[in-house]
Amino acid sequence: MGNGITSTQRTLKVSHMADNLIGSEIIKLAGEVNDRIKKGEKIYNLTIGDFDPKIFPIPAELEKGIIAAYQNNETNYPAANGIDILRKAAQYFVEKHLGLSYSPDEYLIAGGGRPLIYATYITLLDAGDKVIYPVPSWNNNHYTHLSNCVKVEVATRPENNFMPTAEEIAPHVQDATLIALCSPLNPTGTAFSKQALEEICDLVLAENARRPADAKPLYILYDQLYWTLTFGDTEHFDPVSLRPELRDYVIYIDGISKAFSATGVRVGWSFGPKAIIDKMRSILSHIGAWAPKAEQVASAHFLTNDAAVDSFLMQFKSQVQQRLDGFYHHFTALKNKGYAVDCISPQSAIYLTVRCDLRGKRKADGTVIQNMADVASFLLNEAKIALVPFYAFGSEKESPWFRLSVGTCSLQDVDDSMASLEKALSQLQ
Repeated sequence: MGNGITSTQRTLKVSHMADNLIGSEIIKLAGEVNDRIKKGEKIYNLTIGDFDPKIFPIPAELEKGIIAAYQNNETNYPAANGIDILRKAAQYFVEKHLGLSYSPDEYLIAGGGRPLIYATYITLLDAGDKVIYPVPSWNNNHYTHLSNCVKVEVATRPENNFMPTAEEIAPHVQDATLIALCSPLNPTGTAFSKQALEEICDLVLAENARRPADAKPLYILYDQLYWTLTFGDTEHFDPVSLRPELRDYVIYIDGISKAFSATGVRVGWSFGPKAIIDKMRSILSHIGAWAPKAEQVASAHFLTNDAAVDSFLMQFKSQVQQRLDGFYHHFTALKNKGYAVDCISPQSAIYLTVRCDLRGKRKADGTVIQNMADVASFLLNEAKIALVPFYAFGSEKESPWFRLSVGTCSLQDVDDSMASLEKALSQLQ
């Protein structure tokens, strides 16, 4: 045998990108909570942006359609950009409800929103390009890392409902390639006002007018996966509807995952300029990130069934809003009793932004809650409530704000979890 290095002696090297990729803080936290629940511990898990199918099942017509499609042997490869009837159905659905008119050839179907966001990043950005996104926001730090780009994180403020403003973004646009926006926003459950989004749109238009014709423009990635879930006076606004001249610079991310409680069905779509959508299709065709064909067939039939869509959304939105309103009223009552909690009134999505600043409070055993890690630990171990701290979405470690998700809780869980929280808070000094 030779004197070469053996496999046990060699350090296995991977790419710099892979070596420095961090896992999802949200999934890590949820996994830890679920492990404790499996061991019999009673914890109200309000962490994951998903739905309990026993509480929020997918539409019955969609379920029947998926079963029928499999029975009809719709199990071969779909077209790389999605089957024709689904692209037409998505076009119909979006145009009917939002008034956005794009051709089927400007639509791309994939297995949910994630591969579409990834494809947008990879298509538009070269290594070293700058990406602007607000914090807190979902996963933009990971997509920026995956595409070897430079992140420009814009810290948002509670007085603006944690939505970014043109004033906050403006200092960074001159050498940026992409602004990644999401409305309704994960994690906050808040949404852009018409004026706030118009001001950002005008900022992008002015920047692109400034750039030479042969320069890469400033693009907007607009994630609107939660647009059907708006409540009260909240309206959904989007860039191209407000400023049609932005059409060449906006790539939309959309789909059925959150609109129809169908996160595991994995049918999403993107639409935008055909030249960009075609490149995204080519990238995803090599990855194989398409949605399963049977689910595509069923989704196409469902999205054009106006009666089924309207009936489901009416019931679904009412159920989600009941839970959000319930938590909001409980937190407001606790605040009025003098406890150090607060929240932003429900606007959209399945999230409530809540504030729990218990730093400096003394627990029953005499220990003092010193930082936000201690606060999160207290909520989990004493109040038996699991929330996601905003630092998991890019905010500073000592931010006192949390995301509360209602997708897996019953109405009884709303009352019971808040009773558990009040009991724990009452023991603090």
